[in-house]
Amino acid sequence: MTSVARQSATKTAKKTLPDLPVVDDKSIDFETIESLFFAYRDFVSDPDAILAKLGYGRAHHRVVHFVSRRPGMTVADLLSILQITKQSLARVLKELIDSGYIRQMAGPADRRQRRLYPTLAGRELSLALSEPQSRRIAHAMDGMTSDERATVRRFLEGMQKQTVTQPLETDGVD
Repeated sequence: MTSVARQSATKTAKKTLPDLPVVDDKSIDFETIESLFFAYRDFVSDPDAILAKLGYGRAHHRVVHFVSRRPGMTVADLLSILQITKQSLARVLKELIDSGYIRQMAGPADRRQRRLYPTLAGRELSLALSEPQSRRIAHAMDGMTSDERATVRRFLEGMQKQTVTQPLETDGVD
């Protein structure tokens, strides 16, 4: 091994982890966390299988989905929704445009603006990816009252909006 390789290996070995907060694991809802992991895994499995046949992945799914749901959105809007960088979006968007699933057009008022539209093939792909997910949701909510369905939606909306930077309050429970 060369001295440069040894130095690199030594530097890697000497990295230290930042101080982590001390957490009481009894306060963690592992069951819900695991349920969310498994639900997400299964929720994306059907679209993943369809996308794999096309040589695409989840990033392609998200782009096709949001462009189909909001035709005419700008690239900036899509970046904001997905919370990714231009560089991350560029390859995926180019592949979808080149394959004929997405069309990009200049904005009517500002020619620098890039607006995105699904093609007919893009719309059909979006529906094909959403249909098994919709069936999973319908099956999971089968037999629920409208109030229970509203509770599920409130829970999911709450998960989206939450930014957890501090320990959760335990309402005085020790």
